[in-house]
Amino acid sequence: MNFTPGSKVIVQGIAEPLGLTYAPLMKAYGTQVVAGVSPGHGGQMLYGIPVFDLVEAAVANLGTIDTTVILTQPYAALDAALEAIASGIRQIVLITDGIPPLDMICLLRKAEATETLVVGPNSPGIIIPGQMLLGIHPSEFYTPGSVGLISRSGTLTYEIALELTRAGLGQSIGVSIGGDAIVGSSFPQWLQILDEDENTEVIVLVGEIGGDSEEAAAHYIAEAIDKPVIAYVAGRTAPRGRRMGHAGAIVDSQIAELGTDIGTADSKINAFQRAKIPVADRPSQIPTLVKKMLKLPTKKA
Repeated sequence: MNFTPGSKVIVQGIAEPLGLTYAPLMKAYGTQVVAGVSPGHGGQMLYGIPVFDLVEAAVANLGTIDTTVILTQPYAALDAALEAIASGIRQIVLITDGIPPLDMICLLRKAEATETLVVGPNSPGIIIPGQMLLGIHPSEFYTPGSVGLISRSGTLTYEIALELTRAGLGQSIGVSIGGDAIVGSSFPQWLQILDEDENTEVIVLVGEIGGDSEEAAAHYIAEAIDKPVIAYVAGRTAPRGRRMGHAGAIVDSQIAELGTDIGTADSKINAFQRAKIPVADRPSQIPTLVKKMLKLPTKKA
């Protein structure tokens, strides 16, 4: 992972509505946005950012690029990501939602073969508070600190970051792995990254109903993570009896002894509790649990 203020970043789809909105915000936050890419718009300057028709042209003019933030239309996202990989970019942040599943399968095969980190799709991206913004996080909710925040949800990430900030608890990173059915990087992958990150002292994991990613994360935490982890699961009041995971995940969960109720809030909470991971009942409780983990004084109710 190479997310530092010195990292060179491009925005693919900079001439799209989202690109026009968020590229200047990323740059204003301190991100080194060195170029934008939008076919047919090459040679323009948008908010002081040079625009190229192709990623290859941007790399030829500016040298090695560390990260791309993709804000294209869904059916153009695969081509944009493959173009970035072909140009040597090994960190891809996919903000676009609704990318066709077969496109994501193709992309992830290529990413695995080239050791490329893919965040998203359907993700607000990544923020390193006080240093860089890769996506659409509302930066005013965040403040620098030592709490690593990883989530499946976008808006819940913002809400919990604000709760932490109001409690005087800054964040080392905020990342959403994405809300689409098929996403790039996983909870275990980011748990390992934050476990090795010297700026992170405690990890907050925010999950939601559906699928088995939280159960898998709980198992991974118990087996491989040394830093303290706090969890929150959204969707406790969703109606029962509705299967939200896919058949393969259900079978895998039974083999892994994760339970037959895979995908429900109870299944996920029970998995965290079996791994001895504190689970918050509501977002406002998270700062108190973080302070207990860090042995900081907490206010009495």
